Amino acid sequence: MKEHREVILITGASGRIGFKCAAYFAQKYQVVGFDVLLVGDLPDVEFVAVDIGSDESVKEGLEYVKKKYGNRIVSVIHLAAYYSFASSHSSNYDKITVRGTERLLKGLQQFEVEQFIFSSTMLVHKPTAPGIKITEDSPLSPTWGYPLSKVQTEKLIHEQRGKIPVVSLRIAGVYDDQCHSIPLSNQLQRIYENQLESHFFPGDVTHGASFVHMDDLVNAIALCVEKRKTLPAELTLLIGEDTTLSYDEIQRMMQQLLYGKEWKTYKIPKFIAKIGAWAKEHLPFMHKSFIKPWMIDYAEDHYELDISRARSALGWRPKNSLARIIPKWVDELRRDPLTWYDENKLRVTRKCRKKKTELK
Repeated sequence: MKEHREVILITGASGRIGFKCAAYFAQKYQVVGFDVLLVGDLPDVEFVAVDIGSDESVKEGLEYVKKKYGNRIVSVIHLAAYYSFASSHSSNYDKITVRGTERLLKGLQQFEVEQFIFSSTMLVHKPTAPGIKITEDSPLSPTWGYPLSKVQTEKLIHEQRGKIPVVSLRIAGVYDDQCHSIPLSNQLQRIYENQLESHFFPGDVTHGASFVHMDDLVNAIALCVEKRKTLPAELTLLIGEDTTLSYDEIQRMMQQLLYGKEWKTYKIPKFIAKIGAWAKEHLPFMHKSFIKPWMIDYAEDHYELDISRARSALGWRPKNSLARIIPKWVDELRRDPLTWYDENKLRVTRKCRKKKTELK
């Protein structure tokens, strides 16, 4: 008979972050994973099909947990949310991220929950400028659907958490050893294929955004669970690397690693970039691009983080850095571009097949 283990509930457990968290916590806890699509399998993790956007589905999922595992949960790691680059706003942000959290919190009131961890984003903050770091107390200024839904959900959690202690993690862009970052994989693809777009940028190239390695993020979440009894009833933490590489620094690094030289990146007006993005999206002879016209307005937003509160509260600091991991991506891309493209869900182009031969 299996030993009795304390329960951790993870929503969005089949997602990239959720699956990593489930694998990590399964070493010590009984992990129950909620997700609308159950993809993958892990020993000792029970995946339950739950649609966070449905009252009935959330109710049934929580009833199942209570019946099988009891009414005590060590930590609810709430990762399920809506996220899409297709458009700047969608009703799904309210239905899934905001109202999904509301129905989850409502159902959890019948449990003894020691902790609720909410995955927010650094994008809730007003962008800053190089050399000026964002803290958890910096102004909030969400300008599109994703960060706006996170701000609304943070407020809702504050109002409806009841007696459940909460940690809100405002997370930087997440990457790992294979990349798995949509903006960064597309940037590397443009340079690898020497696309016209790789020579232009609609904004200040000295600006950039903070990132965090998947392993460091999982470690931060693990520390939140480990230290749950000593944390305040409500805590907000920024989770990201404390050094932000500019767009230009990343460009030059990728160019140098791929070709042994750097080329200049030219700044272009936003309206020209929007025309180009629109053409790629709508003209039949153009290949569709990750970059949508609405994204252009946010291209030069700068996010540079002060992570001193996470260091103080958790004893957390990132062990990885984007500057040290990018060379790994380039090595893997050069060695096997088709596999790297597939891993990062990039469309294999004629240029990619040609480069596979040229760079050997």
